[in-house]
Amino acid sequence: MSPHYHRFCELFAQLGLPADVPSIAAFIQSHSPLPPATRLEDAPFWTPAQAALLREQLVDDADWAEVTDQLNLALRAARP
Repeated sequence: MSPHYHRFCELFAQLGLPADVPSIAAFIQSHSPLPPATRLEDAPFWTPAQAALLREQLVDDADWAEVTDQLNLALRAARP
């Protein structure tokens, strides 16, 4: 079975968040930069269900892990 690669918008939809490009950009803008000591899944802006989903995806190295890592990096980037 070959791995499935998910897109950013699919991850946002999976998290129950608006998944259009402007909404994703606004979310990242409003929640970054995430402090270096804060794990992505422990960020205060997630609901308990969202945090559990992210934790599960990272621990299980699921199909979603790569795009979850991309979200992690995007949230750690400094704001322009």
